[in-house]
Amino acid sequence: MKPENVVDVLENRGRGKSEKDWFQGIFSDITKASAAKQTIVGGITGWGTGFVFTKVGKAAATAVGGSLLLIQIAQHQGYIRINWNQLNKDVETTTEYVEKQVDKGFPRLLKQKMAVTSSDSKPRLERPTSGV
Repeated sequence: MKPENVVDVLENRGRGKSEKDWFQGIFSDITKASAAKQTIVGGITGWGTGFVFTKVGKAAATAVGGSLLLIQIAQHQGYIRINWNQLNKDVETTTEYVEKQVDKGFPRLLKQKMAVTSSDSKPRLERPTSGV
């Protein structure tokens, strides 16, 4: 390597830190910018986020729906055997476990309040009195 090349590399080494690229120039400390710029940047980023999540959400829904459809077809054709009794037992066990965990973490005061409210909330039919 020639000595002049070494000097060029050393001179250009620190430039990336001091100079901002266009992205950093737009988004650097947006809180000090005008309200119009904040609104425009917020709108653009919100639109971009919505666009990305819409695409990702559609792809995820398609993947989940397609896989469920394929599982149903494979099970119907006999490629997959599902032990429904075991599956129902596992679901029931998991449901009981989750209910116990929720009951542990639920504040007692709210739990008592809900018990009183649920026992008192019977529908009542009352007739308006005409004063006779």
